[in-house]
Amino acid sequence: MKRKIKKTIAAAISVLMLSASASCTSNVNRADNANNENNDVFNSVSRYDGNIPTTGDPESGDTPISTTVTTASTTQTTTTTTTVPSVAKGNLYDSNGDLLMSGRRDETGKEVRFSSENQGYKIAFGNILSETSGGFDSTFDDILRKDNPSAVNGDPDVGQSIQLTLDADVQNAIYQYMQNNNIVGSAVVMRNDGSILAEVSYPSYDPDLLNSDPNYINTLPGGACVNKAFQNATPGSCFKIMSEVLCDKHGITSLYDDGTWTDDGSTIVNWDHDTGYYPIPERTLNAAFVNSSNIFFAKAFQQMGTQTVLDDLGTIFNFGPGYEIWCDFGSLENNIEIYCNDDLRRSAFGQSYVRTCPLYLAALGREAVFGDMVKPFVVRNIVDTNDFYTVLEQGSTPFEVIGSIPQEYRQNLLNGMNGVASNLGIYVPEGYQLYAKTGTAETGAGDYLYITGCVKNINDNGSCIGAASDYSDYRAAGGSYTIVMQIQNPKDHNFSFASESAYYYKGIIDIVFSY
Repeated sequence: MKRKIKKTIAAAISVLMLSASASCTSNVNRADNANNENNDVFNSVSRYDGNIPTTGDPESGDTPISTTVTTASTTQTTTTTTTVPSVAKGNLYDSNGDLLMSGRRDETGKEVRFSSENQGYKIAFGNILSETSGGFDSTFDDILRKDNPSAVNGDPDVGQSIQLTLDADVQNAIYQYMQNNNIVGSAVVMRNDGSILAEVSYPSYDPDLLNSDPNYINTLPGGACVNKAFQNATPGSCFKIMSEVLCDKHGITSLYDDGTWTDDGSTIVNWDHDTGYYPIPERTLNAAFVNSSNIFFAKAFQQMGTQTVLDDLGTIFNFGPGYEIWCDFGSLENNIEIYCNDDLRRSAFGQSYVRTCPLYLAALGREAVFGDMVKPFVVRNIVDTNDFYTVLEQGSTPFEVIGSIPQEYRQNLLNGMNGVASNLGIYVPEGYQLYAKTGTAETGAGDYLYITGCVKNINDNGSCIGAASDYSDYRAAGGSYTIVMQIQNPKDHNFSFASESAYYYKGIIDIVFSY
């Protein structure tokens, strides 16, 4: 079963971000609204509450239940058809076999799902796994309800289980780190093969309390139910990873950079436009990327033209309408809409109607460093609910290449990302090198900050993974990590630019390497 949580969230909660920079007018309905995540909005989400639909399916084994309604004067028997799945879901485990979600039937036959007994895991995975957030427990419903080979605790109607690629200890440690430092946003860690090691969205919640205590929702901060790692928003200058390759491909390697540029009545400025350094008559592509010049890439996109830009984004990076990436956990659906020249120019630095999510940025970061984009995934194996170590079926295909940067344009991008990383001043473990791009995105909810980077083992060619099913030998085998950090509350930290959040990014790197 595929989920499209971004579309569901947009329709039910209206949490997608409005870019403040688009300046032209069109007749298109612009669906993005300012982020208004509060408990009233959270309350409006249609979520699983244990109620059972009123239609049965004879082919699926759904069972009609007869109920007797008694009043003071009469006794009336009414038959209500309710859906009780014939097979209860199996379990969800992390990569190491730690139990993340399980279930049972209550005395009425209704299925009740429970999160991990580990309180840290419960919260850290709340908006990633639970049905409330459209998480994996609903995404993989069909798999979890497929009959287990043998009865579970004497019950033959229990499904098989799933070993996820996520590491619960790393997930919880990153969540606690974000909580301790009040980092509202998300973090994604991906291995070389596309497997997601951690997918964190802060703040989160306790799914068991949410389903059992009607007052619990009133205690939650706004947006707790949303998986921000899988929610589209304006990416800002992380988009320039793609813009750099397009410039290189079309031979745009030097341009006049005004610092402040007005065209068609619309003004674009560089972040350092008032420093006295401008104009720069011949700014190179590398310098424009490292210094994150908006004007350079805006002029370059205008030279290329709309159709060229859209075609290259789609074929090289799977970005844009018609280039959805169908992952096991759902579809990554990136957006770019161009209605006028100003949209085209501002798209070059990830504004206007450009939208993507941190999970896609992880795939993009991997492509930027190794040249190939591989499909992200979270299902490692289908396992026996009675025995985690009995693999019934292999999970999603690792190293599934879905896009590639032409060989001749890879090194220049690497040089640029090396330059950005050097300016951040982040030290990584010996034997590794950091490549990165920062992004400061203007949204209707305020600025969002991003760092998209790869901590690359210097001997890794992109194929290192190890042999252990739990990834325990991944680092020893020379594996690298693509890490994306998103901060949605920079004002709370007095940050104006993503580069100022480098210390927090370093903290996430340290957590990954401590396990």
